[in-house]
Amino acid sequence: MKKEELAARFADNVLIFDGGFGTELYRRNFFVNTCYDQLALTNPAIVSAIHQSYVDAGADVLTTNTYSANAPGLNRFGLKDKVREINVAAVALAKKSAAGKPEILIAGSIGPVTAADNDDAATAAIAEQIAALQGGGCDFIIFESVSNIHDLKNILAAVDSKISPWIPSFVMDQQGKLADGSGAEEILQLLAPCGDALAGFGLNCGLGPETTFYAAQKIAGKIGGLPLIVQPGAGMPKNVDNRFMPMTTPEYFTTYGMRFLNLGARGIGGCCGISPEHIADLVRSVKPMTKNAVSKALKVELSAAELEPVPLAKKSSFGAKLQAGKFLKLVELTPPAGFDLSSCVEKAKIVKAAGFDAINLPDGPRASCRVSQVITAAEIQEKAGIETIIHCCGRDRNLISLQSMILGCMAKNLRNILFITGDPPKLGNYPFSSGVFDLDSIGLVKLQSRLNRGIDAGGLALGKGVQTAIVSGVGADPNAVEPEREYRRLAEKVASGAEFIITQPVFDPDALLKFLKKIENFRVPVIAGVWPFVSYRNAEFMKTEVPGVVVPEWIMQAMRAADTKEAQRAEGIRIARKILQEIRSEVNGVATSAPFGNVQTAIEVCEGI
Repeated sequence: MKKEELAARFADNVLIFDGGFGTELYRRNFFVNTCYDQLALTNPAIVSAIHQSYVDAGADVLTTNTYSANAPGLNRFGLKDKVREINVAAVALAKKSAAGKPEILIAGSIGPVTAADNDDAATAAIAEQIAALQGGGCDFIIFESVSNIHDLKNILAAVDSKISPWIPSFVMDQQGKLADGSGAEEILQLLAPCGDALAGFGLNCGLGPETTFYAAQKIAGKIGGLPLIVQPGAGMPKNVDNRFMPMTTPEYFTTYGMRFLNLGARGIGGCCGISPEHIADLVRSVKPMTKNAVSKALKVELSAAELEPVPLAKKSSFGAKLQAGKFLKLVELTPPAGFDLSSCVEKAKIVKAAGFDAINLPDGPRASCRVSQVITAAEIQEKAGIETIIHCCGRDRNLISLQSMILGCMAKNLRNILFITGDPPKLGNYPFSSGVFDLDSIGLVKLQSRLNRGIDAGGLALGKGVQTAIVSGVGADPNAVEPEREYRRLAEKVASGAEFIITQPVFDPDALLKFLKKIENFRVPVIAGVWPFVSYRNAEFMKTEVPGVVVPEWIMQAMRAADTKEAQRAEGIRIARKILQEIRSEVNGVATSAPFGNVQTAIEVCEGI
């Protein structure tokens, strides 16, 4: 495979790598006195079965069982003369498991090479293994678990311009440093002369997904445009209330997989301790999020003339207030899990009396099942007399259903929609539900923009003179771990027709103000999310479990210092009001929450605004 072909694969989609191989062999009762690499010759059925389990899990890349199949590594078992035979056989077994699926790539694995401080011997051993893996027909080489600059220099001495695409993969601490203290800058200086064969920059193993995530954050913007491949190991058990607990369950691993995706990783997989079950879980959640739906959808040629969109101020009362520059106050109410809407309506009446402009209604938040937000919104607007902003999530509906929902909103005079991509179902209460993701938030705004011009998703007219008049909103994350990616996506949303922005909850005013400066050229109203914590546990959950939310340590300390439930709630309100005061003059409104349905908390946050 040429580098250009591999680069195209990374550009078109995120590739899912397989997980650990040695730990899978150990699980099958091959203990540490076994030469794992030799099993390609002595027990090929087991090696094939592990590869097949990763194929069945949905992996796009199979890594050969050749981590220590170099001369020094094999010499410990008296197998130094078997380097070529073992590597060629290992590639053949991986290719056999991928038979009939030409889209699956084979990565030739080379682990650290130790040759008694003899650099020439180490370099020769690496070069020998490279030649063997290439001779076997692998698609690219991955040098795994590089932990210091010395080993990297030996690798660079062994590779040449004739090598197939190759990727160095490093073990880094949470500061993005190797064991010898070197960082991305030193590594990239050495990689700079490598030319066209260098195909990516990897992170693998380490102390688990959390540590690897911090390392990825540190280096994501420093690797010169190379595709980032992240393959954390399971890590060590954590001390939780004096209990030592293995944290890396498949769901935990997938949660971090989504965070790596948001960082811009183009390859995600696992290392030691990550099983086919982990990879299958990752595939279920990540794959639907990465398919290039936006580029495929809404490209049908128009067979009808577009109408002029309804002006913003005439779409809804909320739209008129946006147009007039009024400072808006919104509160989020979560639709009930059952179907009794009376409590929701009563809370809406209280919120209206307190001077709020609209109510946010999420769409299956955190991939949970709630009564339809469309029905809830219609009931609130009819019986409480306050406008709603319903969330429309790309997770649950295909293109046809999305369009039907929007038309239904028009029929019930629900004129304000916030378009979001949504959390994968696996991260919620219904792990066996399938994510649809025909469109992400960008595609949803494009669809709405078209409907506002009287044209449906198929390019046909809605009817003579018929068009929707929906105010389109989108979300934004001022704390995005990859700010440039967030900026680019937000720019696409605005270009597609977004008319207002609601941010993720803001707990760091400086981060928001910096973000606002970055997007000031968009000239789109920004409503800041300002949410009050009601307890220390609430703050801890938001900090550790909700992607896209960054809670500064000063807030955690303040919440921790409040020693009663009432004191923690009061402290949470005080902090939210402080944040709101700091950003008030720079935003067009505030979107707060009613924690656990307590609208009085939201009212206290916005009191006097």
